Amino acid sequence: MTASVSTFDTPVSGADPFGYEILEDPLPFQAELRDAGPVVYLEKYDTYAMGRYAEVHAALTDWQTFQSAAGVGLSNFRREKSWRPPSLLLEADPPHHDAPRAVLAKILGPREIRSLASSWAADAEQLVDELLARGPKFDAVADLAAVYPLRVFPDAVGIPQQGRENLLPYGDHAFNAFGPPNGLVARGAPRVAELSASIAAQCAREVLTADGFGAQIWAAADRGDITQAQAPLVVRSLLTAGVDTTVNGLAAVLHAFAVNPGQWNRLRHNPALARTAFDEAVRLESPVQTFFRTTTREIEIGGTPIPEDTKILMFLGSANRDPRRWENPDAFDLGRDPSGHVGFGFGIHQCVGQHIARLEAATLLNVLSRRIASLEICGPARRHHNNTLRAWESLPVRVRLA
Repeated sequence: MTASVSTFDTPVSGADPFGYEILEDPLPFQAELRDAGPVVYLEKYDTYAMGRYAEVHAALTDWQTFQSAAGVGLSNFRREKSWRPPSLLLEADPPHHDAPRAVLAKILGPREIRSLASSWAADAEQLVDELLARGPKFDAVADLAAVYPLRVFPDAVGIPQQGRENLLPYGDHAFNAFGPPNGLVARGAPRVAELSASIAAQCAREVLTADGFGAQIWAAADRGDITQAQAPLVVRSLLTAGVDTTVNGLAAVLHAFAVNPGQWNRLRHNPALARTAFDEAVRLESPVQTFFRTTTREIEIGGTPIPEDTKILMFLGSANRDPRRWENPDAFDLGRDPSGHVGFGFGIHQCVGQHIARLEAATLLNVLSRRIASLEICGPARRHHNNTLRAWESLPVRVRLA
């Protein structure tokens, strides 16, 4: 951190939070951000940043002041056009946000989610059978975390097999595009039209199965709960939000267990801790690291006046490791109550599919904890860089069967 940006002594950072070094290891930068103050000015992007839990949580719950409708990325939709139609869930505020959110909240209710448990458990057993039959070594990302969600969640939505291979590349670009137009965005740009067309085709009424979430969204449009034009956008939002984040959350919890064998033993002796383990890994690793908001009026944060129509970058990952909120925040601890973490957001825009993600994770962890006595990293682990997501590219592990 450097000197102040104005007479108000606002801390200033010349760092690029979307640069290679910070994306590879954001923890030192995030610690500096928290220590510098409640709000920090980012010179490179002419925007403000918050890294402490209290301020991030407050902004997430105050949608009237910290607007999502101007985009949750660096681009300001008041002045710039998005490369895709804005998300009706992430990038809309009441009243436009209310109807789509209510439709999905009902479709993804507790009873509906519980009905998936038995079939998802069978899928998890089959996948683990296939994996362990190949030997004691596998890649926890490529062979497990990136496979299981693409096996069960698209089935639940009701999309066809053809085109599912485009879900992760599309999501990767969508989350990259929340950041600046850097090399990561340029890398995905050549395929934008192809991927967008593929995802749009999968959201059409005629290709969806009659018993999935997608068909229920279209049925809500037929009832007038949402418009016919909104239906495919709600399906798309579900697909975008429900795959990449779950893949990265699963990878995070598997990595956490691989480097914390005592916690794996704890889970094996108490399988009921599976959901706590997933939430603790989401707190610790924060698969979604950042989101932007835009001020709707002039405000003051920690003595710093921030003008109306100003972008503010919220570091969810930093908030989830803030020692002002969490005791021993860098530890993966199944004895902790991780509720209150902002890894799924908070307030009216929090992830509507978080209960789906928890069911997927708990189901897979329950199967693995019965079958595997221990797991350890057995080769170089590599990060996958994304402007918004904290992800693993490869995580080689060796397991010992129970």
